Amino acid sequence: MKQIINYIKKYKIKSVLLFIGLVFYVFCLPKKLFNTPTSTVIESTEGELLGALIADDGQWRFPANDSVPEKFKHCIIQFEDAHFYQHFGFNPISIFKALKANINEGKVVRGGSTITQQVIRLSRNGKGRTYLEKVKELVLATRLEFRNSKEEILNYYASNAPFGGNVVGLDVAAWRYFGVQPHQLSWAESATLAVLPNAPSLIYPGKNQKKLRVKRNRLLNKLFEEQVIDELTYQLAVQEQLPQKPYRLPQIAPHLLQEIAKNKKGQRIKTSIEYQLQKSVNRIVNQHYEIQKQNEVHNMAVLVLDVNNRKVLSYIGNTQTTKTHQKDVNIINAPRSTGSTLKPLLYMAMLDKGELLPNRLVADIPTTIADYVPKNFNLQYAGAVPAKKALARSLNIPAVRMLQQYGLSRFHDELTQFNFKHINKGVDHYGLSLILGGAESSLWDLCSTYGALASEVNNYTNTSSEYHEAYLTPWSYEDDYKLELGRLSTEKNSFDAGSIYLAFEAMKEVNRPEGDESWKFYDSAKEIAWKTGTSFGNRDAWAVGVTPNYVVGVWVGNADGEGRPELTGVSSAAPVLFDVFNVLPTSNWFEKPYDELSEAEVCSKSGYLASSLCEVSKEWIPTVGKRSKSCPYHQLIHTDLEGQFRVNASCESLDRMIATSWFSLPPIMEWYYKRYNSNYKSLPRLRFDCKGEQAITMDFIFPKPNSKIVLPKNEEGKVNEVVFKIAHSKPDTKVYWYLDDAFIQTTQTFHEIGIIPSKGEHVVTVVDDYGNEVKRNVTIEL
Repeated sequence: MKQIINYIKKYKIKSVLLFIGLVFYVFCLPKKLFNTPTSTVIESTEGELLGALIADDGQWRFPANDSVPEKFKHCIIQFEDAHFYQHFGFNPISIFKALKANINEGKVVRGGSTITQQVIRLSRNGKGRTYLEKVKELVLATRLEFRNSKEEILNYYASNAPFGGNVVGLDVAAWRYFGVQPHQLSWAESATLAVLPNAPSLIYPGKNQKKLRVKRNRLLNKLFEEQVIDELTYQLAVQEQLPQKPYRLPQIAPHLLQEIAKNKKGQRIKTSIEYQLQKSVNRIVNQHYEIQKQNEVHNMAVLVLDVNNRKVLSYIGNTQTTKTHQKDVNIINAPRSTGSTLKPLLYMAMLDKGELLPNRLVADIPTTIADYVPKNFNLQYAGAVPAKKALARSLNIPAVRMLQQYGLSRFHDELTQFNFKHINKGVDHYGLSLILGGAESSLWDLCSTYGALASEVNNYTNTSSEYHEAYLTPWSYEDDYKLELGRLSTEKNSFDAGSIYLAFEAMKEVNRPEGDESWKFYDSAKEIAWKTGTSFGNRDAWAVGVTPNYVVGVWVGNADGEGRPELTGVSSAAPVLFDVFNVLPTSNWFEKPYDELSEAEVCSKSGYLASSLCEVSKEWIPTVGKRSKSCPYHQLIHTDLEGQFRVNASCESLDRMIATSWFSLPPIMEWYYKRYNSNYKSLPRLRFDCKGEQAITMDFIFPKPNSKIVLPKNEEGKVNEVVFKIAHSKPDTKVYWYLDDAFIQTTQTFHEIGIIPSKGEHVVTVVDDYGNEVKRNVTIEL
């Protein structure tokens, strides 16, 4: 140390220059050796290539891999730098031989660069190949040897060497020329690629095949002589064919690739996509696309989620259609009309608040709310239907009436908790049509919501009846995603697990597509909670299915919004849904969350909590549902001994009366209900000699209160009649019709008339033989 200090004092200038040179040497090598843009690459969870985007400079250049395959490593070392592991960045003997040969020939005929020097040259792209540049490369090569290991230097070379055309790097070359991953290359294929960076022009299809074969076989022979490969391997290798035509890079998840490239451009991303499942779903989509395009339906999207780890297993953003039909649009993230897909959430919400029970009857009758007139898809009415059947049959009118009962603002606020990004307008914008497709959502948001609800039931039963506070944790398509659901709490988040479970039970009863109607009779059948949706004008067809392990979502339609007459959720999207479920492993059904449910006695006919007048059955309901009201449709009546008439103390002695519990619906509900329920019996009429008020036995079906009616015209321009209709609990009763106190007509059995009122306001009055009277105000417009 003392000698060094003395030397510095004695030779100050030399010491300073030496120090400056040393500092320059230390910092002469850029921290990041390569700054060239790279392709965006996505791989499956197994490491299979799903797709790639070309780099910004027009080159196929993948981000550097972690290692170099052993076969290619042997090949490149034997071909380019046999003493790679012995030298320290440069090989003096090779440099001397190259210099001598070049001087003798008067031109550059031989290079003496090591692999390390070639890495430096590649990193200094565009620099001239002069002797001064060679000196710089030599200095930088020694610095690179100080900083990086031999394996890292090899990896630099393999990732950045040119392989002909716009192919850069071993990863791309393996795919482009042999259609495999680098570690799958044979000895002959590895040797072919090893000789290309030295002469990349040899790879052009149909040209230079003889030269390329000679170079490859010479390398294979050297590998044999160096005992890297045995004689049999050598003999088989030299017989292999050379690449003839470049392979297209896989494009198995192109829309996911585009989505990832938005935020992670130029990176290699290992996704959570399962390779074989993705290929199977692609095949299913292609098969159904061939069917759908016969109906001029060109676009489709499918999303498969893993409920337990919140990862995406399959991502199909669109069909392989044409640019004319928007094949590049990623439908998974596109806002589309929700159709009926939000109905289960309303059902859950009402169960959760104790405002509905699974089998409680809900009205399914002609309905007008303000100017809104919802219709069922089949344009029919059931009068009254159990709530879970209304959900399973996707009836529109019960859903609208339930939403009105529950509260539009209240439901809208709950939807915002689920992060529906596109439901971002006020309640006045949507109105009651919110539940029938008046709002828009994406396939991603719908599937994420149903997946979170499935996860809520799973976690509740797995954690001894507790909820995770962060149950709406986002879903991911990255393989290294770590799920964090937050702390456990006894407080529910949105809906309790019991309400969600009962909704899934109802959704399980939806009639399956043609050919799968008898699924219940097969032991191997998969239990799936699922819901379809069809938007107004047949523009969007949806199907979303849920099991304890998976969520599958399907959208079918045209990206430009064109509707097609036969495009429905049941006929178009549901078959795709079940084909996808058929390639997924079978899941057990959800475990029942007993701590959020209670077994209660309910009225077997009305589904309300049982009163003393009901025939009782037992069913599981949300615990909060035990506070709901008892059945309003059962009443105690007294009939004569024959049971033909109602009687009371004014006309009959007590010993000649029979007390009977009677199930009776309001008139309009009854009128439609008994058409589908032959065992329904209307309330007996009060015997003529008895005193007391008659029950209301009739009501208008059409028109609705304060209706504005535009009289239709026929092809000749003449005004057609408007048909007025009432429901009567005793259809054979005579009914007398009046318009503004002027008698019009008498009807019996079929209570409807056609009239042409004058323009303006009118009052329609109907009176029956028992003196019952109903009125309706209407406004006629021509």
